[in-house]
Amino acid sequence: MFVKSLSVVIPVYNSAGTLDELLKRLSQELPRLASVYEVIMVNDGSRDRSWEMISHLCDLYPWAQGVNLMRNYGQHNALLCGVRLARFEVIVTMDDDLQHPPEEVYKLLEKLTEGNDVVYGIPQKQPHTWWRNIFSIIIRRLLAYIMGVKNLRDFASFRAFRANLRGAFSNYQNPNVILDVLLSWGTARFSNAVVNEMPRPSGQSNYNFIRLVQYTLVVLTGFSTVPLRFTSMLGFLFTLVGIAVFLYVLAIYFLVGSIPGFPFLASLISIFSGTQLFALGIIGEYLARIFDRSMDRPPYVIGEMTSGYTQQAVQS
Repeated sequence: MFVKSLSVVIPVYNSAGTLDELLKRLSQELPRLASVYEVIMVNDGSRDRSWEMISHLCDLYPWAQGVNLMRNYGQHNALLCGVRLARFEVIVTMDDDLQHPPEEVYKLLEKLTEGNDVVYGIPQKQPHTWWRNIFSIIIRRLLAYIMGVKNLRDFASFRAFRANLRGAFSNYQNPNVILDVLLSWGTARFSNAVVNEMPRPSGQSNYNFIRLVQYTLVVLTGFSTVPLRFTSMLGFLFTLVGIAVFLYVLAIYFLVGSIPGFPFLASLISIFSGTQLFALGIIGEYLARIFDRSMDRPPYVIGEMTSGYTQQAVQS
């Protein structure tokens, strides 16, 4: 046994075809990891038969619990729901598509017992396309900077952490959720463990280029003031550029006797107008976050739970 009690949280989206195999493998692995355990599957507005499969699996396995959200809120929102419902001292989050093998969970728990509070399972080889991997590296660097964890460079949805970290974000109510940032509010003791990540047996990732850009904007404008500071520095820089241009025009006037014409003026107007619009766009993103918070929208709404949710977790 690595821990006394363990909760596994799985956000589910259109994965009716993989849940049966995932729970079967968890049923073989969990008794080796903890004395008491549970698996919480949070259905995030799936369009297939995922909820029916979750209900069936909860009848089959007494330690499995199911939560059905009212609609699709996003992976991190579904994770937050499951994390808040988890009852045990250690929480493991993993994907529903079998990319995170249950047989690798012990590596995360080993690192956790070494004094860490959060451990990420990092694959030996990135499984995505080159552009997705580059985008992921950029997002990870941004997250590490925002979280103030400078020695951590890799993040993953395959993670293990101590349940008492929830106290740092117990009152968090916002539709924009990044679980990793919330965890950093309670600790700076992060670590990584190298795991074997398997290719998806079917389907494809729900994160396309547009969703990754949206995710990056949420990271930057929802949990950081970096873009605002960048805009301030950019404004100061172009103020210096404006002064330099003014001195240049004066020098040309006194030395040559003529002032640069329309093309020069038009290019300057374009540069400064573009800078102003860029700054307004960043301010608009922050206003959108403030607007979301002012409406007091919840990060998720639970529609129903499986009948076995009140049962005690099985002891092995």
